[in-house]
Amino acid sequence: MRLRKLTAILLFCLCSIPRARAEATLFLAEPYSYDGALAGTGHAAVYLSGVCAASPVVLRPCAPGETGIVLSRYHHVAGYDWIAIPLIPYLYAVEKQEDIPLFADKKMIAFLRDRYRRNHLEELAADLPDGGTPDGDWYELIGASYLRTIYAYEIATTPEQDAALIRKLNNRPNHRRWKLVTANCADFAREIIDFYHPHAVHRSIIGDMGVTTPKQLARTLSKYSRHHPELQTSSFVIPQVPGTVPRSKPVHGVLECTLTAKKYMLPLFALHPYIAGSLIAGYLGHGRFDPSKNALILDSNLQLDVPPTRADRRNFQDRLQEMIQSELVRTTSSSDAAEDERRWASLRAAAEPNLDASGGPTLQVRLDGEVTPVGIARANILSVLRGFEFGAGLVEARLHEELKPATARKTARSDVESDLVLLQQLLALQTRGLASAAGSVSEAPLSPQRPPSDQASSRARLLP
Repeated sequence: MRLRKLTAILLFCLCSIPRARAEATLFLAEPYSYDGALAGTGHAAVYLSGVCAASPVVLRPCAPGETGIVLSRYHHVAGYDWIAIPLIPYLYAVEKQEDIPLFADKKMIAFLRDRYRRNHLEELAADLPDGGTPDGDWYELIGASYLRTIYAYEIATTPEQDAALIRKLNNRPNHRRWKLVTANCADFAREIIDFYHPHAVHRSIIGDMGVTTPKQLARTLSKYSRHHPELQTSSFVIPQVPGTVPRSKPVHGVLECTLTAKKYMLPLFALHPYIAGSLIAGYLGHGRFDPSKNALILDSNLQLDVPPTRADRRNFQDRLQEMIQSELVRTTSSSDAAEDERRWASLRAAAEPNLDASGGPTLQVRLDGEVTPVGIARANILSVLRGFEFGAGLVEARLHEELKPATARKTARSDVESDLVLLQQLLALQTRGLASAAGSVSEAPLSPQRPPSDQASSRARLLP
């Protein structure tokens, strides 16, 4: 009996020891720009939580507290076959989670990318002789989430497997091998995933005509995960950052791209109806795969949450509209609101990106004839009193983007909640600032005294 008790205690202690766990995560990135309009196959990369980078082309094991790297094959980037970038810079072109902009345009994205390039990627994309920013595809290495939504498929690995992969990639030549059909980004991702879990992913002869595509990798890895529950797999969505950049397009396979595009199918039906019919039959038999179905969303705190339901979305829109109407009461009319929106857009377009003292992104905005730095990340948007009005417009623009029907299903409900609270705080602080300024004027000599504003007191009640 005593031996049994000792054995039970020993087993309990062994089971209580945290296991060393790492993950390999397939990134399926939606297409954008010309890829979205023509092919629509997107991009594939692999995030390794236990592998870090001594340099963009030399791998090492991660130290405690490090978040790993994203590894991918690129075309025309310094002649290398693969390049490794830390996770947060790869997604957002900043080094700290709290510095991710709430709303981004092309000017801010270019600024953040160039800043990171100058600090970390000069060996891959050096300055021009005049100190300017070089052209080229190096921009694809950083800030991916400004351009597209990314679907992530996570599968467990071991430190021993990570160490073996590091040895393999560090010891073999890292020279450009990219070929569209036989050695594209998806072929490299397939090689990495198969290194950890042989035969977990594969190309499709029917659905993609033998070409490896990012969507096919996600489909086969998802199927493999369902048959191996012991691997503790998961999948989620990394949403595109709200902003003025066009939203990315749904990702397709080769055959799916042909069948869903009228510019391809109509001529094919007219010239070769039997071939077109065969393609449709093959596509239907191969099956369709929707990466967004029932997927959780990665929020601003890097936690997983559900997207808002239709009822949630209506509730959020009502709350946003109520805040806007309360703001209109403080002004004069709805026509002024439209004018304020145009003024805000003009101020944003003319603003120049910069950094604050702690390295957070800001916009240099001209307010009342004076250039004022306004924070645009969660960590610094409340830091400048004179910037509250501009900041409120920025968060409102973000909320309008998040609540669009096509975008809401790729937005975390917790993000919309926190953005509404942030807008509430900005509006209340803006009103307090105006009331404080009015109070200062009333105390000045020879100045008429104003009664307190009813709108100011009602706005104060908006605070949690």
